[in-house]
Amino acid sequence: MDSQTRHALKQDKFVQTTQESVGWITEHRAALLRYSIPTVVLIVLAIVAGILYSQRTVAAKVLLGQGIDVYSSPLLPPGAPAQAGAYASTADRARAAAKLFQQVIDQYGMLPVAAKAHYFLGLADQDLGNISGAESELQKAAGSWNGNLSSLANYALAGLYHQTGRDAQAIALYQQLGNGKGTTAVPNYNAELALADLYNAQGKKDQARALWAKIKDQDKGGAAAEIAAQKLPTQN
Repeated sequence: MDSQTRHALKQDKFVQTTQESVGWITEHRAALLRYSIPTVVLIVLAIVAGILYSQRTVAAKVLLGQGIDVYSSPLLPPGAPAQAGAYASTADRARAAAKLFQQVIDQYGMLPVAAKAHYFLGLADQDLGNISGAESELQKAAGSWNGNLSSLANYALAGLYHQTGRDAQAIALYQQLGNGKGTTAVPNYNAELALADLYNAQGKKDQARALWAKIKDQDKGGAAAEIAAQKLPTQN
């Protein structure tokens, strides 16, 4: 078979295959449309959902930022006249910030940023003397998938437990935070320093000294080692 004949056969085969494909598409056009339209609708819905999620996340972060700004506002000196952006007492400041943190939780509770609002609301509740509320909010933040936020919440919880006479729970949390590598927000040495201070306050001088000595040796050149070294000479 010469090359011209083979070429002609290939052309015929191509034309036949093309015609069959076009025929199949024409025959099944309705079915194709039936399947493609829902797919397009799903894609559009996914895009819209993504846009709405992004917008809600931005709005939640803005509201949380406003709360943090209030919570970090300056306090007025005793007897000073009222001043915009400043508060007469820690309680007044915490009360104003708590409203904004609660608003984030109420409006955007399903978003990850709400976990941060729980943390700051816990701190504000603690400032207001609402111990049960503070504990509840900090526990919610401690359950966050965000390691830094979780460690911050647990660190605050340990302080709350110590403040309310639950030293056994505080020690357990400090030990948990001190084990391993720690986090950026709460390095393990910070937790161990807090634990050593708690031991010292309980009169467990030997345990406190042992921890300070360990930190001094292991965190060479670090800030924690410097703090531990300052504490060690004062212990007899």
